[in-house]
Amino acid sequence: MGWLTRIKDSLLTKIRKKIPKKDLQSVEKARQEKKIKKIEPEVHKKEQKKEELAVEPIKKKRAFFGLFKKKEKLKEVPKIEKDPEKKKSWFQKLKTGLFKSSEKISQGVKKIFVNKKLDIQTLNDLEELLIMADLGPTAAEKLTAELANEKFDKDIKPEEVRTFLAKKIEETLEEVAIPLVLDNIQKPIVVLVVGVNGTGKTTTIGKLAHQYSSEGKKIMIAACDTFRAAAVEQLQIWAERSSAEFVKGTQDCDAAGLAYEALEKAKSKNIDILFIDTAGRVQNRTELMEELAKIIRVIRKLDLESPHHCLLTLDATTGQNALSQVEIFKEMAEISGLIVTKLDGSAKGGILLSLAEKFRLPVHAIGVGEKIEDLQSFEAKEFAESLMGLEK
Repeated sequence: MGWLTRIKDSLLTKIRKKIPKKDLQSVEKARQEKKIKKIEPEVHKKEQKKEELAVEPIKKKRAFFGLFKKKEKLKEVPKIEKDPEKKKSWFQKLKTGLFKSSEKISQGVKKIFVNKKLDIQTLNDLEELLIMADLGPTAAEKLTAELANEKFDKDIKPEEVRTFLAKKIEETLEEVAIPLVLDNIQKPIVVLVVGVNGTGKTTTIGKLAHQYSSEGKKIMIAACDTFRAAAVEQLQIWAERSSAEFVKGTQDCDAAGLAYEALEKAKSKNIDILFIDTAGRVQNRTELMEELAKIIRVIRKLDLESPHHCLLTLDATTGQNALSQVEIFKEMAEISGLIVTKLDGSAKGGILLSLAEKFRLPVHAIGVGEKIEDLQSFEAKEFAESLMGLEK
């Protein structure tokens, strides 16, 4: 019944007029019992079939621009013809990456809304479905309440439900779909990348470095994950691909000292962007989190405003655990934005909505694969429609 708490008094009055008092008193009991399916009139079935066969209007496709472009400046950028196949490939990857999540929601909605009006039982079932899809209790309650507000006690088809949900999810995510803007007001711009082990920090830095290097920026990468030799080697390969300056220390050296040295070199070489990789750390290990705070304190001895951006990488497959990661890292490292990776293997794509509802932090990019082009700026509309399994 959580969805009811999200509805205003006026709506509650409206709904109660339509629901017998005895039904309201036995709602919780009814949720545990199987309801006898009502046989709908044949006329209603025929009308529904006709509606399903109706041709849906063709949706206007949005142009998908390159990584991290300012939306307000898109018109000023010279028009570049992009390979339609590559563009189509990205949308397909996003849809494929979210398939497990969208399939769970699509099939669940079909089972719930079979020849039914929108009543208390269907709303409760929908709320549970959305929670199971990792949209989180708050988002699930809000979406269910909004659906009740507009469609309660009306006939509604599964396709209408998914379209409605996609629109509402888009509206929420639009607020956090903010490009990463690295301007030239100050040099170097320091970007600190943090996260737990295995979230894709090193690969993300490599892809970002390649992107900005291709735009003519002078890049430097500092390998401050001094615990893993493999991470340093991997980052060095990315630095070579991006023609970026590379700074590393000896294994187990002081990470904060290395970050300080890298910033000194970046200033002397007039570097545009300095990316600092950090060791993966578990958010519940206090001593590791304090070490991250130390890196920030040390580089601020050279530049009081550093880091200018602190990006937290999150693995989409971790689901609701991502919320606790943001909570702790946000306190220790002043997180400025999120990059969500590994959507290509997750059945928990709904976690993005939970993150947006709780933290309102910018989501700069999402990743659906290992290739450079598989990290793209986050677009709310495309994500919402893919999550709901809607066709482009």
